Amino acid sequence: MVEKRKTRGLRHLALRVRNVQVSQRFYERLFDMKVVWQPDPENVYLSTGYDNLALHQVSAEELSQFNVSQVHPLDHLGFLMDSPESVDALFKEATDQGLTVVKPLRQHRDGSYSFYLEDPDQNTIQVLFEPTVHLQ
Repeated sequence: MVEKRKTRGLRHLALRVRNVQVSQRFYERLFDMKVVWQPDPENVYLSTGYDNLALHQVSAEELSQFNVSQVHPLDHLGFLMDSPESVDALFKEATDQGLTVVKPLRQHRDGSYSFYLEDPDQNTIQVLFEPTVHLQ
């Protein structure tokens, strides 16, 4: 029997950026996003209260080669789930189907809970329960 789970939408996006502070100001100013967590100077997490955007600094080693045509700016995309149990259920479903798990189940420092898997085109998808994002 398949466990009941509910997907809440595609409302989490993480981007690799050349300058976290410049990108942060852009999203704050244009989209009314607010900082919900900044674990270090290279990473910041913004939210509208409904959507979540993570900005990750391109490493110094990659910066000289950072070109959208060569290094895609999309780090991963995320599907928000309604509970940690739904994340667990989808993890079980993915592993039962033999899908490639990029990063296993993990409780994060900010209270979120997730795992990462690959889609058929090797895009990385984070399956995420994020307690600070308000879902309707």
